Amino acid sequence: EAAKEAATDYTLNELMTVLASREIKDGAVVFVGIGLPNLACNLARNTHAPDMCLIYESGAVGAVPDRVPPSIGDPALVTGSLMVASMQDIFQAMLQNGKIQVGFLGGAQIDRYGNINTTVVGDYKKPKVRLPGAGGACEIAIHAQRVLLVCKLDKRTFPEKVDFITSPGSFSRGKSRKDWGMPGRGPVKCITNMGILEPDEKTGEFVLTAIYPGVTFDQVKANVGWPLKAREPLRSVDLPMAHEIKLLREKLDPKRLHIK
Repeated sequence: EAAKEAATDYTLNELMTVLASREIKDGAVVFVGIGLPNLACNLARNTHAPDMCLIYESGAVGAVPDRVPPSIGDPALVTGSLMVASMQDIFQAMLQNGKIQVGFLGGAQIDRYGNINTTVVGDYKKPKVRLPGAGGACEIAIHAQRVLLVCKLDKRTFPEKVDFITSPGSFSRGKSRKDWGMPGRGPVKCITNMGILEPDEKTGEFVLTAIYPGVTFDQVKANVGWPLKAREPLRSVDLPMAHEIKLLREKLDPKRLHIK
């Protein structure tokens, strides 16, 4: 019965984490980084997807971390994992070989076509801010069978056009993914703090497909840098259950590193 009880108290970060976790099917091979996506994967593994396989860029395959790892080099990812491989094996044998079914990404900027910028804000030669760079995000964006984005909405983060394309989305520089020869489907869903964006089947442009309780379309529209469209009818979302929030707070992130 507890599993059927809806949560009455949760943060937006917890809501985003729960919704992201539900995108993962049991048995899925998932390439994951740090932050909310990592928390979402471990929530899925502790609820409906016990046989999912977590792969980290640092080389841990089938990781079963018993705490929230602060980085991809955390030793908690090694303990109990199926294998620890080189980064070369992770990228060549698994990612570029089409073995990764789901890849999670976020970024400093995400545009209307799901292109991601984690390189610079402003002009590349004289940037206002220099960001961490690509890491493995570009390869994930190109090769993962499905890409899920998790990011909070605001106009600065969701401009009409990113300052630099680090990781390609559905449509970039005048060409579609098919035109560029990219094997993965690209971004299939962007889970935000207000609603869910998905690419239009014809144009690849992000449109609003689901909205959270208490949020209006105008509020979402005001937080993106392009004339946002909605796919009617807008869906509602299944809200977090009590056992999911309890797992997040008591087992997966007791120090509230990500769900604060």
